[in-house]
Amino acid sequence: MSTKQGTKKAEKPKETLAESISGIAEVLVSGLFIITFVVQSFVIPTGSMENTLLVGDYVFVDRITPALKAPYIGSLLPYRPIRRDEVFVFVHPVEAGMYVVKRVIGVPGDRIHLRNGVVYRNGQALREPYLNPDRGRPDPYRDNFPEFSGAGDRNVAVEWPLVKSENTQGDDLVVPPDKYFAMGDNRSDSLDSRYWGFIPRENVIGRPLFIYWSFETPSDEWQRTSLGDRVSRFFYVIFHFFSQTRWNRMLHMVR
Repeated sequence: MSTKQGTKKAEKPKETLAESISGIAEVLVSGLFIITFVVQSFVIPTGSMENTLLVGDYVFVDRITPALKAPYIGSLLPYRPIRRDEVFVFVHPVEAGMYVVKRVIGVPGDRIHLRNGVVYRNGQALREPYLNPDRGRPDPYRDNFPEFSGAGDRNVAVEWPLVKSENTQGDDLVVPPDKYFAMGDNRSDSLDSRYWGFIPRENVIGRPLFIYWSFETPSDEWQRTSLGDRVSRFFYVIFHFFSQTRWNRMLHMVR
């Protein structure tokens, strides 16, 4: 004779409130860890990297690969140094707390100079297919670097002319140890290492991986920082999300 107990399926124990809270906490902590140490969202604020990156491009930045190697982890993570011609994000060497995105032109030991806007690295002219073709008006300091001192130019950091002179050999600027020389792809409209100097290794944040969203954004949007401006921008994005999202740039790899 069969019993009802034998035919009943074992009931799944219900999750307690404490278990639910613990599960949510684990998800939040994991997400916070990933955002803090693995990848980071970054929005392009200016046109200095056009047409590689446009104002209003939102990118995910790889923070692990180019990080300073932690001795207690050893070879468990895929560390490697920043390479020539890579796009990278770093903390501005002069304006503390400002994140900047540029392209690596020189790594430690490289000899750099520009002639009529053409970059020469270790004596060889670079082929740079990523450059914005708009070269703008001629500028002796910008286009023939480091020939001119730049002293007195309001865009040139005060300490840079002296540092630049100390690291110049003949016609070339020599990148010192643990430093990088970086420039924007929009060479005629980019304040970069030509104006404020080398980027210390410890200032490197990471490498942009791909564009996950892109929205038509005014070039001066980064200067609008008041609460009113931010609230206005929030509602503008909501109402124009579909019409002004640049769908063709979604998931575009950064190279």
